[in-house]
Amino acid sequence: MSLHSGSLQAQQSVSLWPEDELPNSKGLSIQDSVKNDRIYLNKYPEMYSFHPAKEENSGAAVLIFPSGGYHHLTYDLGGFQLAKWFNTLGVHSFVVNYRLPLSPDLVKREIAPLQDAQRAMRLVRSMAEELGIDPDKIGVMGTSAGGHLASTIGTFHEDVSAFGDSLDQYSYRPDFMVMISPVITFGEYAHEGSRMNLLGENPSPQLINKYSTELQVDKDTPPAFLGHAANDESVHPMNSIIFYEALLQHGNTASSLHIFPQGGHSIGLVGNPGSTQMWSDLCEAWLKESGFIE
Repeated sequence: MSLHSGSLQAQQSVSLWPEDELPNSKGLSIQDSVKNDRIYLNKYPEMYSFHPAKEENSGAAVLIFPSGGYHHLTYDLGGFQLAKWFNTLGVHSFVVNYRLPLSPDLVKREIAPLQDAQRAMRLVRSMAEELGIDPDKIGVMGTSAGGHLASTIGTFHEDVSAFGDSLDQYSYRPDFMVMISPVITFGEYAHEGSRMNLLGENPSPQLINKYSTELQVDKDTPPAFLGHAANDESVHPMNSIIFYEALLQHGNTASSLHIFPQGGHSIGLVGNPGSTQMWSDLCEAWLKESGFIE
């Protein structure tokens, strides 16, 4: 994959799959599309790594899934910048530029992002010893639609990434989830754009329920940190609330939910109004409280 972008070229990347054996692919020849720090089309998914200084290594790691409504990937704002923040906490970070479901090359569109996410998790676990990562302290993070992918890999027990190679021996399940303004449900409070881009224009009720991740939470779902703005007009804050409720109903009391009065659908690392600016400090405190970092 060759992306003509300065910020992309400056980072170390690794391909998730062998180029000549890409699963869930029709084998079409596709030109990558990247503009204004956004990826609109990518045939070959990649993972970009960001590492803390050796003396600051906490042993924890996080895979970050960029947002973009399953239409594009905001890999810088919703990926690289978050990765660098996690590095300040001593956390190894990996930005996963997963395949977008609108790609004409895909055989089964809805499984492609999860397929790549699971493969990325297995790849990171395979490198854990080499990088000084505790394989039991590897989480996921996503904002908006990236949050949906984070919640999907955290709740699904279906292995869609088995490839028949050495990576299959590693678990694809995360140990924690961090989700900011996440898309969760494709039911009553759905973000319609994300649902249509992932599942198509007329998905069956069964498919809608399957990818409404609050319905997939069980006793084995890892703990989550959730942050959302009450005035988010793009992704209703009930998305975070119903996911947290599902966690509680299954005995997961280690999770944390924060609904802020302001912030809209623009909660980030800088420029947050009022108390919303506290989300990153709260997240750091939760990671410490949960034993993932010191």
